[in-house]
Amino acid sequence: MAVSLQVIYPVKDGSTFDHDYYLGKHFELVGEHMGPHIASSLVTRGHAGGPDTPPGYHAIATMTFADQAAFDAAMGAAGPVLGDIPNFTNVQPDILVGEVIA
Repeated sequence: MAVSLQVIYPVKDGSTFDHDYYLGKHFELVGEHMGPHIASSLVTRGHAGGPDTPPGYHAIATMTFADQAAFDAAMGAAGPVLGDIPNFTNVQPDILVGEVIA
């Protein structure tokens, strides 16, 4: 069973998010530390929440893993990645771990 990890950065009053740092530096750390265990990844930058509605999220990162063992290995190596979050945002991300069903 494939496992997914979504890291969701909500827009809140006074929140900041440095997209250049996130893509240029943070995702380098993701690749260095977690990359060997990731089957695929996708980053979505929020542009809108609907017609004439601002985005509810700065960004959503989705990573998939072949199975629970690969996910566990990636999370075991994620310390430097997690420690880097304050370097690009002041938002506490929401996390969703799930089973890939489609």
